[in-house]
Amino acid sequence: MLSKSLSFVFCVFALAAFSPAQTKISGTMRCGRADTEQQVDVGDNPGHTISINQTTCTWTKPLVIEGIHDTEGVSSQISEIQGSSFASHGYFVDTMANGDKVFLRYEATVTLAAGEMQDVQGKWTYTGGTGKFKGIQGDGTFSGTPGGRGATYDLEGEYTLPK
Repeated sequence: MLSKSLSFVFCVFALAAFSPAQTKISGTMRCGRADTEQQVDVGDNPGHTISINQTTCTWTKPLVIEGIHDTEGVSSQISEIQGSSFASHGYFVDTMANGDKVFLRYEATVTLAAGEMQDVQGKWTYTGGTGKFKGIQGDGTFSGTPGGRGATYDLEGEYTLPK
């Protein structure tokens, strides 16, 4: 029995040695008002709408992946707004300094007051990339703070790249 337990422990450690280590990342980006937006009323309750929009964002504190930082990105999202909150999900195409792209999917919950964003909380996941970032995996969280004509988002998470 002890032999089987030791074999199992050895296998776990052996697999861990061959598994790529996750690298922590964090950054801050600024997104302005939507470049393109379409909103429709659902019609069942006042203030119940669905919108789709696309927004350009720039990094004020870039994420750095394998020594390469990101420069800007484009967010495309769908939101359902009801009263004082809304839920959204979307995709973010992040352009890296070397021209490669990294792709993320995200989900967020937004609190509103008088129709304006007050707080944003969400989760993101890498869905792929090009060039040096092909096969990237990882995930993390983000929070947003409105200000001026847009919002600032702080992201943190982890990633791995295939060897």
